Order: sequence, then C-alpha cells, then structure tokens
Amino acid sequence: MKRHISIWVLFLLLTNVFVSCEKDELKTIAFEIEKFDPVSIEKSHDQMVFMHYMPWFETKESNNNSWGIHWTMANQDPDIIDGDDRRQIASHYYPLIGPYHSGDKNVIEYHLLLMKYAGIDGVLIDWYGSFDLNDSKINRENTEALIDLIDKVGLKFAIVYEDRFLDQIVDAGLAGSEENAAKIDMQYLQSNYFNHPNYYFVDDKPLLLVFGPERLKTDEAWNNVFSVLNSKPAFLTYSGGTSLDNAAQGEFAWVFDGDETKEDAYYENIDAFEIPMGSAYPGFHDFYKEGGWGDNFFFLDHNNGATLDSKLQKVKNANVDLVQLVTWNDFGEGTILEPTREFGFSYVEKIREFNEVTSASSTVFQNILDLYNMRIESPNDIKLQKHLDQAFYYFVSMQTEKALEELYQE
Repeated sequence: MKRHISIWVLFLLLTNVFVSCEKDELKTIAFEIEKFDPVSIEKSHDQMVFMHYMPWFETKESNNNSWGIHWTMANQDPDIIDGDDRRQIASHYYPLIGPYHSGDKNVIEYHLLLMKYAGIDGVLIDWYGSFDLNDSKINRENTEALIDLIDKVGLKFAIVYEDRFLDQIVDAGLAGSEENAAKIDMQYLQSNYFNHPNYYFVDDKPLLLVFGPERLKTDEAWNNVFSVLNSKPAFLTYSGGTSLDNAAQGEFAWVFDGDETKEDAYYENIDAFEIPMGSAYPGFHDFYKEGGWGDNFFFLDHNNGATLDSKLQKVKNANVDLVQLVTWNDFGEGTILEPTREFGFSYVEKIREFNEVTSASSTVFQNILDLYNMRIESPNDIKLQKHLDQAFYYFVSMQTEKALEELYQE
C-alpha cells in the first residue's frame, strides 16, 4: 500500500513539473514585445547621406538550388570552400557574414542597423524595373523586402533606375517601345514607392536617379516618360553619362573611373546644377576579368582606407546637400562599404566619424553582428528570437543599453 502511495506521490510531483514547464513555455510564447517607433541617431554633420545598395544577391536556398550570378559571374562556385572557410565568390573581398540572399530579413536587419548607427540617412536602391525579365523580378522582391524594414529602422530611401534593358523589354514583346516600357516602370514607382512615407522628396518632388541614361538620351524622351506621373520627379542623371537639360535637375557623382581631374571638374561646376549630389567611395577593384565577364574596368587602390578618407573629406568640403556613398555591397566591382573580412568594421566606423555621430559607441557594430549571428544560429529558439525582436526595437529607438541587455540576457 505504501509503495502505491509513493508511486502516486511521485506521479503527482512529475505532473507538476511538466505542467510548470509547459506554463513557462507558454509564458515565453506569450511574451509581449514592446514595439517602439524609430528615433533618429544624433549627429552633427548636416549633409543628407545616402548609401547606394544592390538588392541582387541570391543563395541556393533562395534561387531554386542555384547560386545567383552576382556571386558566381561566369566561373565561380560558392560551393567550393577553402581552408579559411571562405566560399569561392566573384569578388576580391568577402562579406563578414558570408555570401547572402538580399531578401533575407535577417540580412536586411543587419545591414540597416549598421547604416543607422553609422549615421546614414537613407538608401538609394539600384532598381531594374517592374518587368519580369532576367532577374528583375527577384531583385524587385528583394527591394520590397528591404523597403518593408526601412520604415521600422527609420531611414529614408529613393530609387536609382536602370534604363539599360529597355530595349530587351521591347524585344521580349513586353512593351511596344522603350518609352512605353519606362512609362510602365514610372507608374509602378508612383503606385508602390513614391507614396511610401519614407520615400525621400526634394522640394515636394520624389527623388529619382537614373544610372545613365543608357537608352533614353533626350529631354523629349524623359519628359514624355514623366507625363504619366502626378508630378515630375527631382531627377538626377549619372555624371559620366549623357547630360540632359530641362528633364533633369542635376547630376550625381560616381567613381569617375578613378580620374581625379574629372572628379575635380564635377565639384568645380556644381553651380550649374539645381540639385548636385556628391559621392565618396573606398576604391575600385572589379572581378569582371577573373569572373569571365569581360575585361576589368580600372583599378583604384583601397589603400587601407586612405582612399575613403580622402573622398569623404572632399565631399565634406563640397557645396552639396546630398551625398551618395558608393557602394554598400557591389562586391563585383569592389566598392563595398559593408563590413568584410578584409576591412572589418573600419569603413562603417569611418562613415560614423564623417557623420559626426554623437550617440552610441562604435562598438555597437559588433553588437549588431552578434544579433545577426544569434538570429541564424538559433532560428527555432522561440524564446531567444523574441528577445532578439525586442533588442531590435530597442536598437531602432536608440535605447542601446536596453538592446544589449536583451541581446546578452542570461
């Protein structure tokens, strides 16, 4: 009899333990995340600083078991991993988090938080249009995944339109003419991006850049294209491309083929533009020849960060309100400012210094990387992911100390 009572007591004790564990688990699942609106980082520098961003990277998981061409070009295989745990990618530089999918929410969170804490005001997104041609569809989907998080982080954004494939759109029978194809793209921008609360406007006009123009090279063509919009955008063309007169309000600087004289001439003549946009970049070391995509363009040494230092100083001294940093992640051309194995966080730290950020220590960049690593290492740990979600909201609202408490909570 005593034995039966003992077994029954043990059963009740074990039941209570299991019930208690279940309650703890339910409590974790029911944990309410406190969401905060984004707060702007405090900085002294008054130029509006944008980061040029490529949304075109794909992994096997995101691309039907095939690595995207911007990691492979014609001959690289990221499935080959060397002794330093580096995948073979089409770049001289290697992302600190390894090759990634641009539409991955964890990657986007990591990128945008780094930009925010470096004092970046907005993102200029390289955009190939609304037609499902080549890889434009997945690039557009990645762009919209990026935009979904931009407002939560508190950054602005604008579009850098690529008109170079308008002829292919016509050849594929997707539009009757290049101008009609561009009109359809403009209507898409107006319906989906220009009306976004975080889209950047200049004098009540949506900012729009074109990397060129490559196909539509006359004022008449662009004025016709813009006729489908409610209002004409604040339109800037690439300084190394075809100049426009009344269709554009200015030009944006780029890398100038490494030619200092072209760069100096741009800044000397910026008064000719209603809206000039300067640029700063870390160097240029493309992988096109090695990757089987033709010849290399030119070479501009990163010089251990000295090139970026000099370009940031030049644009700081220039009489421009808008600055474009070239680029966050064009790994194929080697203009990357995203943290890499080669340069660590040194470039985002230089940008932070350029922007004269006064809130939060630069050590936060490592904390943001830790957030990313925790995300991907324990994707099924519900409790941890909720704490990481809370850390994200503390980060974007500049409650950094609380973010670190959530991040490293026991």
